Amino acid sequence: MDKAATLREHVHQQLRSGAWAPGHRLPTERALGEQFGLSRSTVRRALAELKARGLIVQTVGSGTYVSDPAAPADAAEALRDEAATTSPAQLMAARVALEPAIVGMVVQHATPADFAHMRHCCEEAEAATSFEAFEVWDGRLHEAIAAATHNPFIDSVFRLMNAARSHASWGALKRRSLTPERRLAYQREHRELVEALADRDAARATDCARRHLVHVRENLLGD
Repeated sequence: MDKAATLREHVHQQLRSGAWAPGHRLPTERALGEQFGLSRSTVRRALAELKARGLIVQTVGSGTYVSDPAAPADAAEALRDEAATTSPAQLMAARVALEPAIVGMVVQHATPADFAHMRHCCEEAEAATSFEAFEVWDGRLHEAIAAATHNPFIDSVFRLMNAARSHASWGALKRRSLTPERRLAYQREHRELVEALADRDAARATDCARRHLVHVRENLLGD
């Protein structure tokens, strides 16, 4: 068995056992490489083969996920089209409505590993040396919070919202609005939110999430 096959077989075992359900986020390429002693190129080759077989899907700036065999291709394409045509104002309205609403589920279901992942996203965002890197890790943090609900439907909704952030209109608006001072404020607000979640303080975390999103909306849209 070649090295790539070792990883592929591991994924197959996780799928067969039900440990990885549709919508489950796979570990990062780096984490998989370290776990199996593989190079990044070998990991990418294994994942490409799994993707070609329809077992996983990959979203730029988001991650690799177990695909849903029940979801028809045209429905997935329709969702991608919907994300592409979502305006920044529409996206922020959805985020302000939805993200604070899932806090209770995160507080109830998140594991220590989930909180560790959230903190890792914060660390990577704080260490980012470019706008693009900061934006990627900003998005991954919000996805990590959604994933911590351990509800595949919510995870999918938030991945769709993150896909909308990858389009040009959002990026141009965010780039213009993201001053060094605002970035520092966002980083502080992210930390406050994560620690409130880790303390399982739903009221404080809900307030942190809402204040952060209103702050982002004001900076992006001026309202």
